[in-house]
Amino acid sequence: MRILIGVQGTGNGHLSRCAALAEALATLPIQVDFLMSGRPRAGFFDMEPFGDWQWRQGLTFAVQNGRVALRETVRRNNWKQFWRDVYELDLSRYDLVVSDYEPVTAWAARKQQRRVIGIGRQYAFYKPCHGLPISTPHRQLLRWFAPANDVVGMHWSNGGPHILPPVIHQRGPQRAREDNHYLVYLPFEPLPRIHRLLQGLSDYRFSVFHPAMTQKQVGSVRYYSPSRDGFAEAFSRACGIISNAGFETSSEALWHGKKLLVRPLAGQFEQQANARCLRQLQLATVIKDLDKAELSNWLEHGRARRCCWPNVATELAQWLATGAERPVSELSKALWRKTDTADYQGLLQRR
Repeated sequence: MRILIGVQGTGNGHLSRCAALAEALATLPIQVDFLMSGRPRAGFFDMEPFGDWQWRQGLTFAVQNGRVALRETVRRNNWKQFWRDVYELDLSRYDLVVSDYEPVTAWAARKQQRRVIGIGRQYAFYKPCHGLPISTPHRQLLRWFAPANDVVGMHWSNGGPHILPPVIHQRGPQRAREDNHYLVYLPFEPLPRIHRLLQGLSDYRFSVFHPAMTQKQVGSVRYYSPSRDGFAEAFSRACGIISNAGFETSSEALWHGKKLLVRPLAGQFEQQANARCLRQLQLATVIKDLDKAELSNWLEHGRARRCCWPNVATELAQWLATGAERPVSELSKALWRKTDTADYQGLLQRR
């Protein structure tokens, strides 16, 4: 069997999830190819799990001052090149096509009348999912961006028959947790705004990962350029995480039992939905703006929560390797039965 997996490279969460899936698939007697899009080829890093991967330009969202800019999104994307890539991608040698919200593979499969399986957080919104209400126009936009025949969504709780628990990527040895050490991952926020937020909080240490930064120490703040392995090492040492409301970073924080503060990206309805859910389930503290007073209060009084999910990557890889013939609803039931979420269920019961 030969599988093509398209990966949306706009956010590192897609790469983290698919790296875990790639490592699980590598243990099985199948051939897997990966196609990346959503950022310049030179912008991808730590790509060893994906082998000899392909690249296409794809589509991405433009962000200005921490907010999705729809007009700039339409203007910046090269739509002519996108459709050229869709029509030129030959899928005839593949037995199965998978899209982690990657639009070139998804649309190529539709044009060639091939089955495409959509896997990832965005596919949770394809169908009604308990705890994730979105408007009909937003659902239609999600369905258009990377269409799929069968969808495997992911969520923090069992929200429907198409929902699996999150994929958690285990990378490298776990370091001892350090009190008052926090990881900051706000890639869409301007660096001066992040620096002003953290300035003067000398009782705490911060590791900041940002695409516009190289390694640098400023007081109690150490800045790093993006690195999946470096991020994982700093993540393991941190007692808390400060981030936008992306699904993968939030999921890893919850799985490791780290206190979590999120600032959802304005104008991005998926992150807004994530933030509402995190707040309602009391899994994280949500702030609207990067406010130092709110941050200080969370640093002093914030509480950690822990959710324990099974090894979803292994189960998902085995499902794909057998042609994804088993109904998604059965896979969903099996994984949620394995989920040990005593603390999480307690939160639900107390609401």
